[in-house]
Amino acid sequence: MNESTQKAMSSEQKHKTEVIKPQREYKDRLFRMIFRDKKELLSLYNAMHTTSYNNPDDLIITTLENAIYMNVKNDLSFMISDWLSLYEHQSTYNPNIPLRNLGYVADVYSRLTADENLYGKATVKIPPPQFVVFYNGVEEQPERKIMKLSDAYKISSDDPNLELKVLVLNINPGYNTELMEKCKTLKDYMRYVDCVRTYAKNMTLSNAVERAVNECIKNDILAEFLKKYKTEAMKVSIYEYDEEKHMQQIFAEGRDEGRTEGKTEGKAEEQKNGIHILVNTCKSFNASRDTTFQKIKKEYGLSDEEVEQIMTEYWK
Repeated sequence: MNESTQKAMSSEQKHKTEVIKPQREYKDRLFRMIFRDKKELLSLYNAMHTTSYNNPDDLIITTLENAIYMNVKNDLSFMISDWLSLYEHQSTYNPNIPLRNLGYVADVYSRLTADENLYGKATVKIPPPQFVVFYNGVEEQPERKIMKLSDAYKISSDDPNLELKVLVLNINPGYNTELMEKCKTLKDYMRYVDCVRTYAKNMTLSNAVERAVNECIKNDILAEFLKKYKTEAMKVSIYEYDEEKHMQQIFAEGRDEGRTEGKTEGKAEEQKNGIHILVNTCKSFNASRDTTFQKIKKEYGLSDEEVEQIMTEYWK
């Protein structure tokens, strides 16, 4: 690994990526919390590439803390043996992951070459990237597939000038079993998620998560991690579980409640009440201002100016 690459990574950034802080302005993901630990991340890398690195300090963390998409930071970015790896987790299928990774890797390269002369005669060497998504959503997906940036191009080309390929691995039970056996932590993570899903079918989500956590600790499934970060792991799990479905249900309930309350006061008052409830719902789920803005605009057919007036009044 060249000296300029190592210099680009400050000791402060290395420290920040290894410490799990309890207070954040965004909702973290359990996958990221677990594999922020260098030892666990190295184990996952070895399982992926059939390597046998045993020193966690061989990893140089390159995750950028300001790389945020829809209030969620990019999951994991690191270098080892002059390769740059970007790992993401998905519980909901997203066809835009190659485009998202393009933004992430551009940020990382900008950071790594900050002290280099990009206009000089010497070639600035950069680590080649590899992109991996670990998928465990309920929507049926193949065991593995390649997603390409060129699939999103408005005009197709057999030889695109810019390409980015992402390997998507299905880690649900029964898929990629060889990889799961090589990395116990990844297997345990999926066993925990599956446990939550099973219990959530017959009890409240909070009770399902608590039971899953206690049972996994008892059965040595993510036991050390769950004991150390039990409270935060439970909060994150509750937030993650079928997040999109819960958001849609809450939005629908907010609209219905608003319409019911407004019947006796006329259409204008009905709309006002419904929007107020919708805004409060979005805020309770930590939705961004822009997301809330677009939701109001779509649900009530208002102009940008009308929605902006509403947001000025309600988004405090």
